[in-house]
Amino acid sequence: MPELPEVETTRRGIEPHLLGRKILRASVYEPRLRWRVQADLPEAIAGQRILCAGRRAKYLLIGLKQGTLILHLGMSGSLRVLPAETPRVAHDHFDLVLDSAMTLRFNDPRRFGSFHYTRDDPAKHKLLARLAPEPLGDAFDGEYLWRITRGRRLTIKQLLMNGRLVVGVGNIYANEALFRARIRPMRQARRISRIEAGKLVQAVRTTLSLAIRAGGTTLRDYVGADGSPGYFRQKLYVYERAGRACRRCSTSIRQLTQGQRSTYYCPACQK
Repeated sequence: MPELPEVETTRRGIEPHLLGRKILRASVYEPRLRWRVQADLPEAIAGQRILCAGRRAKYLLIGLKQGTLILHLGMSGSLRVLPAETPRVAHDHFDLVLDSAMTLRFNDPRRFGSFHYTRDDPAKHKLLARLAPEPLGDAFDGEYLWRITRGRRLTIKQLLMNGRLVVGVGNIYANEALFRARIRPMRQARRISRIEAGKLVQAVRTTLSLAIRAGGTTLRDYVGADGSPGYFRQKLYVYERAGRACRRCSTSIRQLTQGQRSTYYCPACQK
């Protein structure tokens, strides 16, 4: 699944092509996505001008003159900005045709993505209303992380990946942030000190920021808004490097499973 850096990379890729543009029409070719596309969505957004392109967690928010289009890429979805006359290919499900003679096209082989339109405050939408703090936002700081770890027996990695506590820190970046903070993924969250919580927050921020700058991680189904893959995988320290030498100390990277997800760590660097 595209993680937060991939979604942010997509947002940055499509934003220059959307801002100030008028939507001539919206064409839904396959409404049966994760949730069925609202039947009145094309009519509701046609003719509106795009004011902004934002993000909340892994949701893209396209702000219109009246309302907001909420998009989720699902497990295999991608967005492209293409000439409007570009022929469709397999799994192209949605076109947002603009007055620039370009179209924002959504492709999703697995159909786990989604489109929603709301005229109300998007922050109050059922998909966004209960989301936890953003890892790159001010609310996610050392004090917050230390506070939510108190009394929790689950591992620190599982806590980082709990979207009810902090959004968007997926498996790849949780592994990498814990390595950067020198904390073992298997440690109980309640054993993390206040100082370590501060270091881990900074490590999460640094890891995600570097990934965004690099264009996201190259995943099997993910490509950027311009069709080019991300390149952050070349800079990974532990993820999918089991048995290989640690880039910091040369100790062999180890792998285990936590919550049905692969975990990678250095037994020498991480305590």
